[in-house]
Parts: sequence; C-alpha cells; structure tokens
Amino acid sequence: MNIERRLVRKGSLEKLFDVLKENGRNIVGPSEKNGKTSFKKAGKFSDLASDHIQTTQSSKEVAFPRSEKILDYSRSADGMSVKGIEISEMPEIILWGIRPCDATGWGELGAIFNWDYKDEIYNNRLSKVAVIGISCAKADEFCFCTSVGGNPGNTEGSDILLTKLGEDGDYLAEIITEKGSSIMAMAPALFEEGGQIEKEKYLADIAVKFDREAIRKNLDKMFESEEWIRQSLRCIGCGACAYVCPTCACFDIQDEAHGKSGSRVRCWDSCGFSLFTLHTSGHNPREVQSQRWRQRIMHKFAYMPDRLSVYGCTGCGRCSRACPVDMNILEHLTSIQEAAV
Repeated sequence: MNIERRLVRKGSLEKLFDVLKENGRNIVGPSEKNGKTSFKKAGKFSDLASDHIQTTQSSKEVAFPRSEKILDYSRSADGMSVKGIEISEMPEIILWGIRPCDATGWGELGAIFNWDYKDEIYNNRLSKVAVIGISCAKADEFCFCTSVGGNPGNTEGSDILLTKLGEDGDYLAEIITEKGSSIMAMAPALFEEGGQIEKEKYLADIAVKFDREAIRKNLDKMFESEEWIRQSLRCIGCGACAYVCPTCACFDIQDEAHGKSGSRVRCWDSCGFSLFTLHTSGHNPREVQSQRWRQRIMHKFAYMPDRLSVYGCTGCGRCSRACPVDMNILEHLTSIQEAAV
C-alpha cells in the first residue's frame, strides 16, 4: 500500500496509547531504569522513555524470545506423546517507540527464519506484532545506519513511523502497512490531516562511514587474512554483541527432562562462543577466537548477502556500546575496507 501521511499532536500520543490498551493490546516499549533503557511491557504511557538514542537490547525478543518452549513430550507404555506450542496463546503486541535500525532488523530475521524452512513459531509470533517506530532525532558515535543502507527516518519494518517535528512539537505519522491502518482506524480522530511535511530536517545527521559493497568484495579475499587475529585480540567471547544485536539469530535446542516427560526449549546462542561449533568428537572447526570473529563479520557482510540477499547489520551500534573490551565494529569494518588484499 502507499504510505499515508498524517499529523498526530503531541498530546494525542497518550490518548493513542490508552485506546490501544482498551482494545486489548499489550504494549512493549522502551523503559529507562538505572541509566539503561530496555524494552518492557508498559502499563501506562508514562512508563515509556523517549529521550534515549538507543535501547541497550534490541526488540527481537518479542518474536524470538531468548528462551522459549517449542514442545512438550511424555513417554508412556503406549509410546511417545508430543504436544507443540499453541499459536493461539501468543499475545497481540504493539511494539512502541523502536528506532528504524531496530525495525529494519525484522527483515533480516525474517530472511533467516524463512530461508530453507519456514519457522512457524517465529512467523506466528511476528504476525501478532504491530510496530510503531519513532525516527531518530539524534545519534552518537556508534550509529552508522546510513553505511548499511538505512537512515534515521527509514520506514522499513515499521507499520507506523512517527517523526517528532521539533523538540517540543507534534509528530508526522507515516501509515505504512495494513497493520498501521488498523491502528489508525481504532482512533481516527487522533490522526489529523496536514501530514504533508518534509521530515528530513528533523532527523539526525549520520554520515556514511564506509562502503558495504567494498567490504563485501574485500571479504572474498580475506578468509586467511592476519586481520582477523589483529581485530580479535581483545575479544573474550562473551557473546554480548550477539545478544544485543537485532539480527543475530543463532540458537541452540535443549531438552529439559523430568523423568518420563519434559520440554524442548529453543534458546539464544552465539557463534562467538567456543562451544558453538564444538563436535562430540572434541574437534572444533573454529578453535580460536579469531576464527569465530571472522565468522561473525563474514556472516553479516558476505554470507547473508550472497545467500539471502540481505546484509546482517542495521548499523544500530549496540554491539560496540555493549562490548566490555571496547571492540568497535565500525572501526573494524573501516579497517576491512581499507585492507590491502
């Protein structure tokens, strides 16, 4: 559908929040506590934070939980009984206030979870999520969305995108999808005519830092490069980068048994962990951290574009902010672009 542009008054946002709650929607949005902003279920509008640059963790957990039961099983004299997750029990969620670099991550995750097999659990969770994004009016030194095909007012991945018109102003509302139209239909009076406003002057200025296509071409020749050793010397393999990333989708499957019954659980994993590729035989094809760091960059900037036609990085900068040893992915990507190969 064509993007419809409306004006939402500053004072109408709380009214929209209340209407959505009255219509039975669970609202998940950014919440600030002890200096960190994270996505939490919001009971009232004042629970939502708005002055942050980026949340500590991404929003992917609403459709790809860090740990989720995918089936129950039990064994009896009659054999094995298996019961899958009830899709109807998944809640309707409004994901409120995510940044465009988070919203675009749904495209990358969707490509991963629907590559050679359509993941019904992920797809059904996501089908029950509607996204109200908010454009970025400011950025920090870790932001680089414009270097990976995005921008601070990117509509991709949002159902409605709000752009604040000045420090204390109203909001331009871009209605992007059918889900967005359904939200507007719940409170049509809050979405006024007059949305023919150029939003660019209200967006953060984020300079392009590198050419991702040049990086992709260099990576084709860098598999055995010493650059991976130099870049990974500080890496401790903690996995923080993967856990805060909006596009990392590595997971493990565990069976939690209790006698003759139990559950099968899917939980987050990371290719940066030493155990991730450890074989039962004891062999590990990525036995040192430089190989694991190489895999992370290759996957996002070579393997995913080649296999899925999407890049695995949205430029949110979370991994650099979260790293306990100050590994800055922007610096490393720039180094790869400049590498003599």
